[in-house]
Amino acid sequence: MFSFCLSPATGLLMAVLTLGRYIMLNTKNDLTREQAISLLENFAKRWVAHDGLWFLSIEKEHGIEDAIVHDIDAISKFSVIEAKRIMKFLELPVGGGLDALARALEFRLYAFLNQQEVLRPDKNTVILHMNNCRVQTARQRKKLTNFPCKPVGEAEYSFFASTIDPRIKTRCIACPPDPHPPEFFCGWKFTISEENA
Repeated sequence: MFSFCLSPATGLLMAVLTLGRYIMLNTKNDLTREQAISLLENFAKRWVAHDGLWFLSIEKEHGIEDAIVHDIDAISKFSVIEAKRIMKFLELPVGGGLDALARALEFRLYAFLNQQEVLRPDKNTVILHMNNCRVQTARQRKKLTNFPCKPVGEAEYSFFASTIDPRIKTRCIACPPDPHPPEFFCGWKFTISEENA
C-alpha cells in the first residue's frame, strides 16, 4: 500500500510504502491525480515565494514606495498573461462576461494558495473575497502590519477582469491598508452594467 508525501530533503513528491521506503517519481507522467493537485499548490507556493523575494529585493534597494510602483507594473502585465492563459485552458470566449470571470478566478495561481470565495449576488455582479491570504497571514505570524496591497490589487484585478471581458468594471470593497472585516483580507466587486450585459 502507498501513501504520498513531499520529501523534506528534496522537495520532490514521493510515494511511500507502508514499510517506510521511498519510491522516487521520475517524470510528471508518474503523478497520480492527487499528486498533480498537490504539485499545482506547490507551484503556486514557489511563484508567490519568488514574487515576495523579488519585491523584498526592490524594497531593500529603493524603499517600499518604489517597490510597489514596480510591483504594480509587473502585476499589470502578469494579470493579462494569466487571464489569457486561463481563457485558453478553459476555452473561455473573449467577452464571456461575468460567468467567464467567475470560472477564471477559480484557476488563478492564488486560488491554489489562498482560501477565496467567489459569489454571484445577482446576474450583473461577481464578488471575490480573499478569506485567507498567505502573504497577510505570514505577516501576522511575524507580528507585522498588513502589507498595503490595495494599489497592487486594483491593478491586478482590473487588468485580469478586463482581459476576460472589457465591459467588466472592478471596484475594491476592502483591502489593506484600509480596514477590512475579519471574514476576509480583501474583497473585490466586478460588475457589468445592464446596458452592457
